[in-house]
Amino acid sequence: MSKKTVLITGASSGIGKAFAEKFAKEGWDIVITARRQPQLEALAEQLGKRYPSKITVITADLADPQAPQALYDEVSKLGIQIDGLVNNAGYGVPGYFTSTDWQQQQDFIQVLITSVAQLCHLFLPGMTERQYGRIINVSSLNGLIPCSPGQSLYAGAKSFVVSLSHTLQAEAGEHGINVSALCPGLTYTEFHDVTGTREMANKVHKSQWLDAATVASLGYDAVMKGELLCVTGRTNKIAATISKALPRTMMVKLMKKQSMKFRKISA
Repeated sequence: MSKKTVLITGASSGIGKAFAEKFAKEGWDIVITARRQPQLEALAEQLGKRYPSKITVITADLADPQAPQALYDEVSKLGIQIDGLVNNAGYGVPGYFTSTDWQQQQDFIQVLITSVAQLCHLFLPGMTERQYGRIINVSSLNGLIPCSPGQSLYAGAKSFVVSLSHTLQAEAGEHGINVSALCPGLTYTEFHDVTGTREMANKVHKSQWLDAATVASLGYDAVMKGELLCVTGRTNKIAATISKALPRTMMVKLMKKQSMKFRKISA
């Protein structure tokens, strides 16, 4: 493979950071972006010492509606050709929908839905023209099953990511483009620290968890093989299958009951 470049959002930690490591290991040049520049700079230095990859750091807050276009413009200004895109940036907004501030939900929609769609819209034409592209849109197991109370828009956002990925593959697949939706379950990242659910999450048996490096590796392999959907972990695959078989009303009740064990939420 000739030298190619991947853009990874949310690369300062967790799955995004693991993706940067995986792509560098596979010989790609990397553009990493997130809000936290110090973490990005540290990652760039770390990867630069271990791999012969060119690492470019661009700080961006995807909650800003102008950020996706600004990111595209900066990459273009630097003369970087983007052959791969990993839409990984994301987080959760804990609490019942009506108990949270609307600005929180609006920012959430911007990061997990709008920016994902816009970045695909911006970079896909170039990939199509060159007849090569690899896009990984990081969804979640929650995108395939009913979401728990206290996660409000999370399942809807992640379901959108799955649906968008499948549609883009249908539209662009004949032009050398592979688009894959990655649906991890419980993964060792900062996610539960940010949402305040770490204490309760730690009560879940370790067999239910995967590390970020494993998730990123599975996602990379899936998109390279042209798999539309990658659900990580045997337990998660079983859960996704059962969710399709059971009545939706029953699944919603089960998820509500389970969430009470997993997180403390206020109405």
